[in-house]
Amino acid sequence: MSAPILHRNLPEDMHSARALPGIQPERGPWLRVDEAYPGQMARREELLKTRADDVLFLDPEAKAAAQELLALVMASLPDLGFDVDDHLVTCPDRRKVDVSSTPPLAVLGRLVQNDFVLMEKRGDQHVLTGAVLCFPASWRLSEKAGRPLTDIHIPVHEYTDDLARRVQRLFDGIQVGRPLWRFNQLWYQDPELFQPRSASEPRRVGAGLATGPYYRSERQTLLRLPDSQAVVFAIHTYVLARTDVPGVEPGQGE
Repeated sequence: MSAPILHRNLPEDMHSARALPGIQPERGPWLRVDEAYPGQMARREELLKTRADDVLFLDPEAKAAAQELLALVMASLPDLGFDVDDHLVTCPDRRKVDVSSTPPLAVLGRLVQNDFVLMEKRGDQHVLTGAVLCFPASWRLSEKAGRPLTDIHIPVHEYTDDLARRVQRLFDGIQVGRPLWRFNQLWYQDPELFQPRSASEPRRVGAGLATGPYYRSERQTLLRLPDSQAVVFAIHTYVLARTDVPGVEPGQGE
């Protein structure tokens, strides 16, 4: 069994819990390279090679939005320690990625730690039209692809009709150049980053926030692309051992 891919620290802005949906203006960098970059990227490369059907989806009509997202990310790379030379990117772990030879979402999956979900307005709701999702936290991309927000969140106990309407209004109100962010938190028994789970399967997490040896948190940024008007859901996943979680004493809650 390979060693778990863990962080030792959380960003300062993720040290306190917030109630759902916990949305606030994004004032920090929405793309980050951190201590887990080499390990997470090795796992992403493996999944993109061996489980592409499970971690990639793109509606043909969403190709323009995917290309626009890739261009946005590419523009940020030099400030994050990447070397960009025309179509060839040298990553912080020294991997070289040819950004012209692979579909845009697969390229994104090889460049940065984030997963990306594209949501585009179709009728009255935003629909999942594309994604690179290497690190799902107890859901399957194949079950959510092409579905609207309300269907995507049906298995989530806290996702009431009222909250669904609030989230849809939130998506409608996201403005270009004014990204938002939130984070979630769960305790897991298994530190594996790739944790798909069908809506019909029992949940594989500890019972609440006080149990489990591994803390998993997603820093989620929501932003609107100016040309396609698609909303991007960017997810940076952190997994820490209990002993490294701020404010939690060893053994607390077990």
